[in-house]
Amino acid sequence: MNRTLITVAPTGAEIDKATWPQLPTTVEELVAEARACEAAGAAMIHVHIRDGEHRPTLDLGRLRETVAALRENTGLIVQLSTGGSVHDPFADRLKVLDAAPDSCSITCGTVNFGNDVFSNPWPFVVDLYQRSQAAQVVPEFELFDLGHVATLERLVGEFGLPYGGKVHADFVLGVPGGLPATVPALVAGVQALPAAVTSWSATGIGRGHLPVLAASLAMGGHVRVGMEDNVFFAPRRPVTGSAELVARAATLANHLQRPAMSPAQARELIGLSA
Repeated sequence: MNRTLITVAPTGAEIDKATWPQLPTTVEELVAEARACEAAGAAMIHVHIRDGEHRPTLDLGRLRETVAALRENTGLIVQLSTGGSVHDPFADRLKVLDAAPDSCSITCGTVNFGNDVFSNPWPFVVDLYQRSQAAQVVPEFELFDLGHVATLERLVGEFGLPYGGKVHADFVLGVPGGLPATVPALVAGVQALPAAVTSWSATGIGRGHLPVLAASLAMGGHVRVGMEDNVFFAPRRPVTGSAELVARAATLANHLQRPAMSPAQARELIGLSA
């Protein structure tokens, strides 16, 4: 039976803790949310961290503490974001690998990000990719636009397969400046994927959350959900937390006879050793 990898992204770098108090920003809150999400069907957690004032940070000590806490208290694959916030310098983003996560995100190109620019020039992407290979960290290639798909193909073509030998990509749809969170946009992206890609997932931002979730499941892809990407369960009804979104994704996957993967099954999917 085909199964579904559900990744949860519970925090992100854009959502304000004061406005959304249910957002997990301390290590203790993140661990509690991760446990709830694992019980609901998640197999991987995409992690951004915050400092003591709930602001985005790439502090290496805090990253290491978070990775250790998640490993001690859950069976989830721990994936650290190397994007941080749009304001983080390249040097700090490269150091994320020093926290020794299971996986890391690699965004395959620069994209307008609302009123800001999420900068990922080719030399930085290459440096990050080669460091992930050397550190034996499995990357997830984040694709915000069709040009990013071409960059992924170039990256693997010039520098070989990632650690683990699998190529897992995630479409992030709905960021102002990138591909919209629509079914036609997802179809176009999937059709453009290079042959080296062994699995893919999709993330719908905001109102695009449900259409992208349903389309990805119907097309045989995997899904990412969580408060980083969407803070409403329904119109005018905020989520209680990311576990609620994971549970709905798992229910939909069950209805489509593609139940949620266990963390062990997800490790095999993306090329992580047991």
